[in-house]
Amino acid sequence: MAEVRVMQKVLASNDALAEVQLAEVDRHGVLSLNLMSGPGAGKTSLVERTVERLRDRVRMYVIEGDIQGSLDAERVAAAGAGVTQINTQGACHLDGMMLQSALPGIDLSAVDLLIIENVGNLVCPAEFRLPAHFNVTLVSTPEGSDKPVKYPLMFERSDLVVITKTDLLPHVDFDVAAVERAVAKLKPGTPVLKLSCRTGEGLDDWLAWLGEKLAAKKQAAG
Repeated sequence: MAEVRVMQKVLASNDALAEVQLAEVDRHGVLSLNLMSGPGAGKTSLVERTVERLRDRVRMYVIEGDIQGSLDAERVAAAGAGVTQINTQGACHLDGMMLQSALPGIDLSAVDLLIIENVGNLVCPAEFRLPAHFNVTLVSTPEGSDKPVKYPLMFERSDLVVITKTDLLPHVDFDVAAVERAVAKLKPGTPVLKLSCRTGEGLDDWLAWLGEKLAAKKQAAG
């Protein structure tokens, strides 16, 4: 029971910090996304394509979370976005304390869209709130369509689910309809998009969703 109480305290402290951080993000009228998935689902590829398509009209900044290394941050920077790398040194998620060291170094007045690419994991990232308006979870076709059933908390806390690598559907055992049913059961009304960063199929749907959220944020900010 002591471990449970300690964990509850840790999560409560993190939630409070994330709320303060989100207030600062809101003060600058920035839209913030928390991008989550298992390893290799295509988070960085989606960020790259998003930057490539929007960099001429949307000011973007990316916080890259990885256990070690800076390969993903280098890819994002090459695509044309500002980026800060956070190495967790073994932790399987990002949290408010980790972001506390990164956010002050970002000029939020020069940002429209902040993308936080979480550590590749379908368990821990769902438990730790970040200063994000929307949680976006990716599941790739090679992973299998059972992920919402196996990791329900992740999908219960998602505002959008993106099925990636759809170009591989003819070659893998993946049931799109099963994912859609599972997501609808866990969190009714959550949209499920399907796309391929390799072929570009479905990217317009992702950008349309993003455009709606950016427009709503801009209107709310006045």
